[in-house]
Amino acid sequence: MHSETPYEITPATRYGDPYDRPATARQPVILPAEIPPGVDWVTLPSGVRTLAYTQPATLPPAIPVSQPIPAWAKTTALLAPTVGGGIAAAGIGLSYAAPGLIAMSHALWSAAALIVAAVTAIPLLIRTARRTTGSRGGGSGSTHITQNITATGLFGRANGTINHH
Repeated sequence: MHSETPYEITPATRYGDPYDRPATARQPVILPAEIPPGVDWVTLPSGVRTLAYTQPATLPPAIPVSQPIPAWAKTTALLAPTVGGGIAAAGIGLSYAAPGLIAMSHALWSAAALIVAAVTAIPLLIRTARRTTGSRGGGSGSTHITQNITATGLFGRANGTINHH
C-alpha cells in the first residue's frame, strides 16, 4: 500500500479495477450507494474505465398475474345449476300436470260459453214470455207514457206534461 496516495486500492470489483491504470490516473473508490441510478462503470474502447450513463437493461416480459375472480361471476356460476335444475323440475311437473291442465282449460272454456249463452238467452226468454202473457190477457197491449218538458232561459222554471196513451 502506498501511504502517499490518498486513495484506497481495492481488489477488482464491478465498480472498477484500480490496478489497471497508472498511479497518476487512479481515482478514488466510489461506493455503490454513491452511484445514482442509471449510472455504471463502463470500459471505453481505449481501455479506460469510467462512470457513464447506461441504458436500462431490457427486462423480460412481465409474467401475467392471475386476477381474482369477481364476486358477481362466482355468484352467477353458483346460481346457474340451481336455475337450470329449477327449470328442469318445472318441466317435469308440467309434463305430469298436462292432462289435468288440459281438462281444466276445457272446463273453463265450457263455463265461459255457458255464461255467454245465459247472458244472450235470458233476455230473449223474458221478452218472449212478456209478449205471450200480454196478448193472452186480452188487454190493450202496453201503455205508452210521453213526457214534454219546456223551460225558458238558462235558469228559468221548467214546465212539463205527462201523457198516458
